[in-house]
Amino acid sequence: MEEIRLQKYLSDCGVMSRRAAEEEIRRGRIKVNGTVAEIGQKIDPDRDEVTYRGQPVSKDPSRGTVVIMLNKPRGYLTAMRDDRGRKCVSELVREVGCRVYPCGRLDLESEGLLLMTNDGELAHRLTHPSFHIPKIYHVRVDGEVSPEQIKTLSRPMEIDGYRTKPAEIEVVTRKQDYSVLAFTLHEGRNRQIRKMCEQVGLRVLVLKRIAIGNIRLGLLRTGGYKKLTREQIAYLRTAKG
Repeated sequence: MEEIRLQKYLSDCGVMSRRAAEEEIRRGRIKVNGTVAEIGQKIDPDRDEVTYRGQPVSKDPSRGTVVIMLNKPRGYLTAMRDDRGRKCVSELVREVGCRVYPCGRLDLESEGLLLMTNDGELAHRLTHPSFHIPKIYHVRVDGEVSPEQIKTLSRPMEIDGYRTKPAEIEVVTRKQDYSVLAFTLHEGRNRQIRKMCEQVGLRVLVLKRIAIGNIRLGLLRTGGYKKLTREQIAYLRTAKG
């Protein structure tokens, strides 16, 4: 078999994403033939023995692609583990039957739709910057929202030295003490919505992702998950913004 990069092999085996594999290699937790691996190293899966934390890693030919949607609760890290002992989304999907890891992120205080998979190639596609499929969020903010604030939020904004793409903003609920806005974004910058709201003087109370393209959270209970259908997985493999 042709040699492949170690992080791709780990991803294909469903152990972790490529990004996570690079971090674990840096930490010296991956070995190839008993020797600590290096970033950029290539292996021959038919000849080389790969271990992670002392356990052998191999690809199971019978393993099929699994993608789940998780309704992530607030207070959970979008991570498989945390050195500081904080709760991670991995704790919510232990009964899936295989190791799945997150495709993208929701910050600690955000909630809602999070996709997780055991398919490294699909995870890479869903997290790559070129994957501009629309993501929809419901955001409850403190107080009323003015038309001027809506216009500003809809236009490109400077966030951490980056100019965002235009967003689609709709008012879902307008109350005297709070408002709910629907944000449709075609990118996923770190804490983007929170920073956008901060720039126009809005305080975010609740931030919840409700859809990624045509994959919608629906009535899935908080902390619950369900597997996507073959049709939904096929959609994610080909969908574009």
